[in-house]
Amino acid sequence: MELADLEAIRQLKYRYFKTLDLKRWDEFADTLTEDALGRYGTHAMGEPLVFDGRAAITDFMRGNLGPAIVTVHIAHHPEIAVEGDSATGSWAFEDTVIATEYGVLIRGAGYYSDRYRREADGAWRIAETGYRRIYESSQALSDTPSYRLLSNMWATPTS
Repeated sequence: MELADLEAIRQLKYRYFKTLDLKRWDEFADTLTEDALGRYGTHAMGEPLVFDGRAAITDFMRGNLGPAIVTVHIAHHPEIAVEGDSATGSWAFEDTVIATEYGVLIRGAGYYSDRYRREADGAWRIAETGYRRIYESSQALSDTPSYRLLSNMWATPTS
């Protein structure tokens, strides 16, 4: 069963990132346990972000990653250890954030450390997630005069 658990956890983390980037907040919330802990080490927002509970994590993401914020997260190199109905994982990740209203491009990379729990419905969910940055960079899009955002699924169509 461990191989099936490993694959379920990989799919869970991929779904976490996909639903985050596509702003599917109900599906994003379902990747987390009710009592999930979120610890995000971002410099762009100042102090590390600390959230206790699925609702707190999801509410923050919904409120701060609206249509003016384009995100893409790429996760790779998983190291997952399963022990019964709990597991731990480490993921290398890269992310790009385009804050269109602020004219800022943020890029970064780091490692996520996660704890997972198989819940009563049989589904694996993230019980604790957080990351430590290797780097985070920011540049004003106005500093790159040739920069053009050619496609943005969140932009309001203009006629």
